[in-house]
Amino acid sequence: MSNQKHVFGVILAGGGGTRLWPKSRNATPKQFLRLTGKEAMVQVAANRLTKIMPWNQIIVVTNKNYTQEIHNLLPQVPAENVIAEPEKRDTALAMLTGALYAMSKDPEAVVVNGASDHVITDEKEFVKVMEAAVEEAESGQNLVAVGITPTRPETGFGYIKIGDHLRKTKSGLAVFKVDSFTEKPNATTARAFLSTGKYFWNANMYVWSARALQHAFQKYMPEMYELTKELPKLTTPQFHEALPEIYKKATSISIDYAISEKADNLLLIPGDFGWNDVGDWKVVYELAQKDLVGNVTISDNDSVKTLCINSENNLIHTDGRLIGLIGVNDMIIIDTPEILLIVPKERSQEVKKLVERLKEEGKKEYL
Repeated sequence: MSNQKHVFGVILAGGGGTRLWPKSRNATPKQFLRLTGKEAMVQVAANRLTKIMPWNQIIVVTNKNYTQEIHNLLPQVPAENVIAEPEKRDTALAMLTGALYAMSKDPEAVVVNGASDHVITDEKEFVKVMEAAVEEAESGQNLVAVGITPTRPETGFGYIKIGDHLRKTKSGLAVFKVDSFTEKPNATTARAFLSTGKYFWNANMYVWSARALQHAFQKYMPEMYELTKELPKLTTPQFHEALPEIYKKATSISIDYAISEKADNLLLIPGDFGWNDVGDWKVVYELAQKDLVGNVTISDNDSVKTLCINSENNLIHTDGRLIGLIGVNDMIIIDTPEILLIVPKERSQEVKKLVERLKEEGKKEYL
């Protein structure tokens, strides 16, 4: 990479992950769960970024209630680099705050944004693509999106359509002008998108210089720019102290609506590195190691206790109790101390409806 010393990572780790209820709850959101191995997902995300920048240049933006858990899981990240969001304000303010914090450390900061709940199977290719994106962003002229090469007509993701092919990076990757964004399409539209070869999944993987992002907010979100413009000039303690007042006044809006869909200097580099968003239990099942009849059993404490007879292709999360199945196929069974969830695998996206019902009924103890 041309100049690693200016490259920072920003990990957003403040989300809820309601489709992974009842394991993902307010006290233990999905970024803290061990769904794909021995490490929590936020640990996996941070370790991945250390292939691109050192630990002291990783910044974690999280909910104020989760800062201690971040310190526990990521002791290598300096405590001052953990930014506590006083309130939820969606991804625009979170990404801007992370970038401006990097800018307060280094006016030439280039930021690689990483989510705390993504699975990436080809880390070598991931590093290659991100380093190419950093090269494109270093000039400070452009914002760069890494678009995921789609493998199926997925209706659960947003899509980015590419325009003109501009050039190739030093490593041979194509760089395109971004044409447009589309929110989650229906199945027919998604199939049509795939057939053109011009659409990529939007994984919110952005790389930009902090200064270019600040300029974009000045142009497209002037109110948020005005609220935050002094942050890069502050000392680290002052930076943290200023956030509650800023968050109180700021709009809640996603980075796509605030900036990406409006920006005329947004580029895209395709990424094909085995990406997956662990958005629901069916995805956890698909990513996991299966036994001879397609069952997956996971547990937080390595205490795997299941007994299955004529039961195939199930995901079973055990909390230490023995779970017995007879003639049960294609189901998700999640056992926790307070809650037992049973849902057909194909309806795993609907778990969110249970969470919404609990909110409506005021049953906070289950959220």
